[in-house]
Amino acid sequence: MASYASWHSATLILPPLRYWIIKSYPARKSCRVRGADARPPSNAHHRGRDIAGLAVSVAGQVDPAGSAQVPVGSLTVMRIGMHLNYAGGFAETVVELADYERAGLDIVFVPEAYSFDAVSQLGYIAAKTERLQIASGIFQLYSRTPALTAMTAAGLDFVSGGRFTLGLGASGPQVIEGWHGVPYDAPVGRSREVIEICRMIWRRERLVYHGRYYQLPLEGGTGLGKPLKLINHPVRERIPIALAAIGPKNVALAAELAEAWQPIFYLPEKSAEVWGDAVAEGEAKRDPSLGPLDVIAGAPLAIGEDVAHLRDRSRPELALYIGGMGARGRNFYNDLARRFGYEAEAKAIQDAYLEGRKEEAEALVPAELVERISLIGPESYLRERLAAYRDAGVTTLNVTPLAPTHEARVALIERVRALAD
Repeated sequence: MASYASWHSATLILPPLRYWIIKSYPARKSCRVRGADARPPSNAHHRGRDIAGLAVSVAGQVDPAGSAQVPVGSLTVMRIGMHLNYAGGFAETVVELADYERAGLDIVFVPEAYSFDAVSQLGYIAAKTERLQIASGIFQLYSRTPALTAMTAAGLDFVSGGRFTLGLGASGPQVIEGWHGVPYDAPVGRSREVIEICRMIWRRERLVYHGRYYQLPLEGGTGLGKPLKLINHPVRERIPIALAAIGPKNVALAAELAEAWQPIFYLPEKSAEVWGDAVAEGEAKRDPSLGPLDVIAGAPLAIGEDVAHLRDRSRPELALYIGGMGARGRNFYNDLARRFGYEAEAKAIQDAYLEGRKEEAEALVPAELVERISLIGPESYLRERLAAYRDAGVTTLNVTPLAPTHEARVALIERVRALAD
């Protein structure tokens, strides 16, 4: 479970799922965005759109009037995001982001698994864009110390002029123990402590923290550790945090502590049943200053009367995650499919996948699931699905435009932006 699968092809551009997921994400029983029925100006996506609880100016900088904390729930339109894919060349792709931005893209996520690091890419994007929000998608909890995570986020927020969102996730033992060589333990407890430490650092408090998993200064060692504080003054003392999660405990944590929550395979019709209790539990403890929870849902995107066949492109990744991303009894994505109501199908997919029958596993993925986690179909279908996402509480829609050319993908962003408004 530590990935985000690769949809690389001429027409399907989605970064590997293994790049950003963790095993816990919240959703709401009833969390329609306040003011969602209001109609903003057509160019509202470039007008001081609130990003994860902080007011920003048209240029995407922190509002000089002060860091007024405008709740995400006050947004009248759904944000449109996209994962960065640079199969055609990184520099060229970043140049093309300007076209997506003009089309209405609000935020771009840069993945990080056992790949090139995301930080260098995010810094480059920050230097080449002006308004576009940038986010890690995701930084793994175990790959950096909490202090380095906070320093990196503050640095990216600085070079971007207050446009960075810190996407965090636990990933899974395959990557954490296999690649980083550290134990994969206590993802929920470590998530909480990393978030708390980051916010202490951004507030420039002297770092004295006595948690279960992190003790700062280090207890033992040479005994020479000192309680330090960040030398620089961050652009913002509360950089938005998006926690990737699908398990109940981590979803509750996201609803309690994070500005945003990123689930995988978001099924609007099942969100309340699967995640509603966990979200409610977390929101009951939530600090009101965080504002309403920003729910980030992902979906492949294609619009037309003859595009339904593109839904099947998600089958290999669904089969990989439900069937092969983890051992029997410890596959978080298989558990999620069962919670969605596909218990028999999830077992059959896993049996086929683990026995090497991958094509059979792909064919066993329920057509209903393939359809409902996508935004692929005629415009009338998209209107219905967007309404379902909005009613389920989604405030940021992270799409993967499926088209053979850059121009066609930009046009898809423009169309979904107009439909979401």
